[in-house]
Amino acid sequence: MTPPPETGNARKVQPTLPAVDDGSIDFELIELFFFAYRDFTSDPDAILERLGFGRAHHRVVYFVSRQPGMTIADLLETLQITKQSLARVLKQLIDNGYIRQMAGPEDRRQRRLYPTLSGRELALALSEPQSRRIARATAGMSLAEKETIRRFLSAMRDKKD
Repeated sequence: MTPPPETGNARKVQPTLPAVDDGSIDFELIELFFFAYRDFTSDPDAILERLGFGRAHHRVVYFVSRQPGMTIADLLETLQITKQSLARVLKQLIDNGYIRQMAGPEDRRQRRLYPTLSGRELALALSEPQSRRIARATAGMSLAEKETIRRFLSAMRDKKD
């Protein structure tokens, strides 16, 4: 891959990766993650693109479908995004009939989020190809091997999650 051309005032940036692979960085595993993520998201991305949506829409529909009745505050915490970035995505999903927002039963100021039937169908349509990809990748693995994958992926998450 060719680096971008330097502009007039740009300082020459020194590479941050070691020139020689001394084994301190697992480049192979990093690349496997990169390509696995690219392919894992490719099927949902194609569906979302046809709807004029992106990955942020996917995350919102996914978590609201998995936890119907979650509050906007819960969703912000789960996604680790700002209210401003959620507002646009949530408005589009509500306006297009995938999510509905209702006042909380105890506190009318609280907003709870629920998937509509269309929202649940979209969440399933986005998750099914990912589920198939996981099933293909783990076919023939023992329960212990699958548990190792779960432990590894859990360990990759930030502790606050």
